[in-house]
Amino acid sequence: MIFENLSDRLQETFKKLRGHGKLTENDVDQAMREVRMALLEADVNFKVVKNFVKTVKERAVGQNVLDTLTPAQVVIKIVDEELTKLMGGTQSRIAMSAQPPTVILMTGLQGAGKTTSAGKLGLALKKQGKRPLLVAADIYRPAAVKQLQVLGAQLDIPVFSMEPGTDAVTIAKSAIPYSQSHACDVVIIDTAGRLQIDEALMQELRDIKAAVHPHEILLVVDAMTGQESVHVAKSFNDSLELDGVIMTKLDGDARGGAALSIKAVTGVPIKFVGMGEKLEPLEPFYPDRMASRILGMGDVLSLVEKAQQTFDEEEAKKMAKKLRKDEFTLDDFLAQMQQVKKLGSLESILGMIPGMGGLKKQLEGADIDLDGKEVRQIEAIIRSMTPQERADIRIINGSRRKRIALGSGTRVQEVNKLLKQFAEMKKMMKKMKKMQKGKKGLGGLGALGNMGLPRMPFLH
Repeated sequence: MIFENLSDRLQETFKKLRGHGKLTENDVDQAMREVRMALLEADVNFKVVKNFVKTVKERAVGQNVLDTLTPAQVVIKIVDEELTKLMGGTQSRIAMSAQPPTVILMTGLQGAGKTTSAGKLGLALKKQGKRPLLVAADIYRPAAVKQLQVLGAQLDIPVFSMEPGTDAVTIAKSAIPYSQSHACDVVIIDTAGRLQIDEALMQELRDIKAAVHPHEILLVVDAMTGQESVHVAKSFNDSLELDGVIMTKLDGDARGGAALSIKAVTGVPIKFVGMGEKLEPLEPFYPDRMASRILGMGDVLSLVEKAQQTFDEEEAKKMAKKLRKDEFTLDDFLAQMQQVKKLGSLESILGMIPGMGGLKKQLEGADIDLDGKEVRQIEAIIRSMTPQERADIRIINGSRRKRIALGSGTRVQEVNKLLKQFAEMKKMMKKMKKMQKGKKGLGGLGALGNMGLPRMPFLH
């Protein structure tokens, strides 16, 4: 998980600070030393770390923080604010042209995920009501044009390409009138990359820029390359004057140093992040939400937004009705699990919920697979039951349990465990209903239901 090591180190440091009733300057010094080490281990640029620690220390010691009633909380607040500032302060959006089409030039080295990001960006804009056009201007990489055409077909986004042998500048230039005649209001130009930066690549990009006057020049970098991606961003920015960065494979880098360094070193904000290989829209990058997640404060806003985009409102109403009437079956349980899976892995969901870091650790300690093995097993068991068995688990006797275990490739003990958990969950739901009727506050995940999130039964 992104920033996992940094998050653990910082939370441990602040836990020690909270143990002090009143902080001394020496306590702050010690904490800042640990923060410095944690950031360096997370592959954050050395100069960025130095300036960050200096700023936090000056603020913590220079504003009578040590005399407040909760000095540790104030120090954490300062770190939160400075982390947010480090990553750009506020969300940086695409600058849409008042006179369509908005032209977006995608740049980057080979292997960073540029072509896939072009498609994902198109999908994100399409979901906002835009009509994007993808432009295949990578004329060097074998099958680059075909890859973009396949992506376009999968996402139902038109792709503009020209005869082999046509130069990239001509392709980019010709795409503008084509977009206007086909009512496309955003043009996303996929350009060629190289294995490393060279003058020929930069010159071609400068020529395309001069020909189409893009409203946005976005650089796609691979988070897995760490500080190398920061150097790449600096070189591209010096040559092209970038407007933003798209950081791919962010979920694959547990350190995350590039995300913390890139804005401070180049002055260019991260606008979008790519998570995983699936064809899902790029996610907007929110510095404040990312800082909260690093410090273990969760990111409920993103979780609620994801849930609102993912969950079918009519289905949710039907489910609520069944819960009220106590008609919740294993079929409903399976349907709800499928919905929750769309939000991402259980690990990523827990990372967005304040105070759930501890539960995540407990689950890991209990040898529960947070990345879906256990969930897949539950699905297999339920699918091996007859409709009657899923509707009423009381009819599942010993011989039926053996048949279900055989059909799902599991053991009878695992079938028994699921049936027991489901029965307990239904009891808990009854209790929760009574609590809600009595207007008592629900803690933990139950409270998320009041914020627009669906119930997540298998987390209880």
